[in-house]
Amino acid sequence: MQNLRQGLFALCLLALGTAAHAACESGVAERMHARLHPDRVLDERLAACKTWSAFPGRIVIVLPMPVPSTDPTTKLHDIEVLLVQRPDNGNSERDTVIGRLFQPAALEEDVAAIQEILIDTARYALAPDVRAFGLRVRYRGTTRSDPFASETLRLYVLQGGKLREVLEEIELDSDSGGWNADCTGRFKQLRTLLSTRPGRGGGFADLVLERTRMSSQGHWQDDGSCAEKAQPAQYGTVVLRYDGERFRVPKAVRAP
Repeated sequence: MQNLRQGLFALCLLALGTAAHAACESGVAERMHARLHPDRVLDERLAACKTWSAFPGRIVIVLPMPVPSTDPTTKLHDIEVLLVQRPDNGNSERDTVIGRLFQPAALEEDVAAIQEILIDTARYALAPDVRAFGLRVRYRGTTRSDPFASETLRLYVLQGGKLREVLEEIELDSDSGGWNADCTGRFKQLRTLLSTRPGRGGGFADLVLERTRMSSQGHWQDDGSCAEKAQPAQYGTVVLRYDGERFRVPKAVRAP
């Protein structure tokens, strides 16, 4: 069961090993948090910042704030997503918020913990004058016997001075599985390639999700050794279309 098991461990390690990419330089996240939410606690470990190179001086910031709860099995985070414009002289003290969106209880941790929040500034061109940015969240399971890792994506646009979420959280990649000493085990892997194509009626572009599912199962060989038997890969394409407010998302691709 080596191939998919290695993939599972690779995604789990990836979720743990790239936190530096989410770091916020010069304390900009802390300053924005102190300005906008002085009475809330900021989860500095998960706070994320990234310059949006397509727009000079523009910075995307995500402020995760834990929601007080008496339930020890579930953690919720409110998030504030900000678009900040830095002046041409680079004076960070004069950063201006040009778009913001507060999302209550947007992130949840239960059987899977949030490892990292990443800002995705890939070229999501939805219309000639509209470009989206993404928010990716990496989760990792909390049980060693049934390891799990997942990466999700949301998309946001700035229109008319307002920041909007146009794509709710969907699952892009995942690895899961379980095994024990008697050679029983099953491993599953999902990989998704996201692209755009012209939409209908001149609106936003369609989002095209090309999804590949792979699985394998442990079995005993005649010589008494345990081997992995891969099942044929399954391929599918899901097209998400914009309804004027957001992309319609079928249940099958929503984040679990």
